[in-house]
Amino acid sequence: MLTPDGRACPHYYVDAHRTARVREVCHLLTGTDGGERWTSDLCRHCPVPEITRANRCPTMLLLARVTEPGWRIWQHRRVVVMATCTRSGEAVKDPMVGCGLCHAPLSFVVAPGTAGEAPNAVGEAPDSAGES
Repeated sequence: MLTPDGRACPHYYVDAHRTARVREVCHLLTGTDGGERWTSDLCRHCPVPEITRANRCPTMLLLARVTEPGWRIWQHRRVVVMATCTRSGEAVKDPMVGCGLCHAPLSFVVAPGTAGEAPNAVGEAPDSAGES
């Protein structure tokens, strides 16, 4: 569903169908510490829509909480997100990339047996091994 600032978030839900009272919910923060202090203005600085767009790993589990700025009056309340991988059981350092175990880097082979050879010039026929 689209957040108030226009980004798609799988955890945001708004119930505004035929009621005078609009109910907005963040399912990621429901039942967590600070979840009752959540308001829809926190969606503006929330990193979850970018994380879910960059990394759709099914084994990554996102944990979020609302933090208060404390004595720093120039800062806003923010949603802080931590990620863990259920496959490796470890904390994910960068949720945008993932743990590195689930999505190993791929190696591409363009054409078998031609690795390291220079490509033919335009208009030249490829060499055939059977001719003499």
